[in-house]
Amino acid sequence: MIQEKLSQGMAAIDDYLQEVVYSQVDVLRDATAHIVSSGGKRLRPKMALLAYLAAGGQTLQEAVGLAAAIELVHTATLVHDDINDHSLTRRGKPTVHARWGRTFALLTGDYMFAKVYEMMAPYGSPYNEIMSQAAVRLVEGETLQAAAAKAGTMGRETYKQIIGLKTASLFEAAARMGATLATKDEGVIEALSEYAYNLGLTFQIVDDILDIIGDPEALGKPVGLDVVQNRGVMAVQNGENVMRAEAGVATVVAEMDPLQKMMANLRESGAVEIARMQAHEVARRARQALTRVPPSPARDELDDLIDVVLNRDR
Repeated sequence: MIQEKLSQGMAAIDDYLQEVVYSQVDVLRDATAHIVSSGGKRLRPKMALLAYLAAGGQTLQEAVGLAAAIELVHTATLVHDDINDHSLTRRGKPTVHARWGRTFALLTGDYMFAKVYEMMAPYGSPYNEIMSQAAVRLVEGETLQAAAAKAGTMGRETYKQIIGLKTASLFEAAARMGATLATKDEGVIEALSEYAYNLGLTFQIVDDILDIIGDPEALGKPVGLDVVQNRGVMAVQNGENVMRAEAGVATVVAEMDPLQKMMANLRESGAVEIARMQAHEVARRARQALTRVPPSPARDELDDLIDVVLNRDR
């Protein structure tokens, strides 16, 4: 029953996204349709729907708009991220900037952010505050990451701060809005928000691990970009001391094949295993938070989602 209800909700989100991004301007219409229809995990909108149900919500359709808005914020950031990363593929398709150019990609991302205002308007307070705070934190996280990477000051604490801001904040907002729509029980709302925040951290750590060991074809995007661009990857930081200890070897290896050899060095350093342990630790916190939510099929789905995030290969 829960699966059928969730499938209907996710289908409604996809339909709504296709409808809401329509524009009479050809480039905006085509570019937004391209990225919105390219698929994706849809974890954030699923989080909003499941949090709504786990908090006692009965009419799933009323959460569809919020869930779709969360996904559109995430999708807009991907368009801008791909410009910054010079990435040519996303979800197995050409990125927006690869197909339409940098200027139109920037405008496409801006257009989607603007559409979120329109989608959120009917909900009012406190949902607009939750969304706006998450969006601010997301941009702060991305900016902190870029600044730290440029300055070469990407330490573990900075990395934790970055992933909390740029990734976990949107997961948390999804759950908080979904739960708030369903109940006034602050204990349940906070438990689901804490669960989602820690799941977001887990997701990002696993994502960064996959940037080192993942299959580009399965991921639908290039791997190794974070390593090359000196960005805040937990596994990279764990391997930092090993890299320094083997600096002479690493330098020679890098001259032979900069990316592949650097990645091999990280894999052999034990960095990935340490990062996996950290992913399991924050996942444990997510699972612990769920124990404060009343038992239900939706709560079971949220629990299963932890394993999906931990064990994913794309």
